[in-house]
Formats: sequence, C-alpha cells, structure tokens
Amino acid sequence: MTHLNRFHPLYILATFFWSGCLPKAPGTWGTLAALPAAYGILLLGGPIALAISAAALFLAGIPAANWLGTQLGKPDAGMIVVDEVAAMWLVLLVVPLSPLWWALAFAAFRLFDITKPAPIGWLDKTVKGGFGVMLDDMVAALYAVALLYVVQAFIAAL
Repeated sequence: MTHLNRFHPLYILATFFWSGCLPKAPGTWGTLAALPAAYGILLLGGPIALAISAAALFLAGIPAANWLGTQLGKPDAGMIVVDEVAAMWLVLLVVPLSPLWWALAFAAFRLFDITKPAPIGWLDKTVKGGFGVMLDDMVAALYAVALLYVVQAFIAAL
C-alpha cells in the first residue's frame, strides 16, 4: 500500500471526518459522530432533510467505502464508518428529539450492528464491496427501528 492521503475527500467521507480513525471501537465512534451531525441537519431542515441526508450519505458511502477498503486491502475495514452514520440517521428519524430517546436509538442500533442477527451477518459476509459495507448497517438500522417502535408502543399503552 502506498501512502494514503488522509485529506482525500473519499477518505474523509468513508471515515466520516476521521471519526473512524479514533482508537478502539471505530464503529461506536462513527455512530457517536452521527449524533451532532443529525442534530444540525434536523435544526436546519427537519426530518425530511435528515431522511434525504441519510439516503444521500448511503449512496455517497458506497464508492467511499469501496475506495478506502481497496486502498487498505480490507474491504470492510473498521475505520470505514460512513455506514454507521447513514444507518444511525435512519434510526433517529423514528424517535423524538430528546437525549433519552437518542441514547436508546444509539443503543438499539449498536446492538444489532454488533451482534448481526440474521440476515445481517449473512449480508455482511456475502455482499461485497462498498454496497455490502453500507447494506448490512442499513438492515441493522431497520431492526433498531422495529425495536424502537415496539418500545414506543409499549410506553403508549401504559
């Protein structure tokens, strides 16, 4: 591997402004970095802007993740966290804008992203390239969304 330019736009995007470069648990750091970015997007444009941003980041993340994975010789390198960010933005769309709900959303997403229940683990191992990197996290986000809907329904029923 030749010298990797840390200021290359695809490097910055794939590591989500270098949050994936932090030591230990880069996926958690990337997910944490998603929170203030999502808050800013929500303040500026509301939930529709966050939904559009999540979709745009998913699409932009495919070539960024593919490029950095190729550069590193590891297709799903830990420092690639754009997938966590796009997925976390999706999860945040279904919870109220409050610290407690955002903490629950964070925990729910990390639970499914780390444990990779079926078919997430299968997708992680089977679907290759930047699309595969992005896809398994989006499915983990859907699991988190489903869990958060159940929690919200349970609370509403009390």
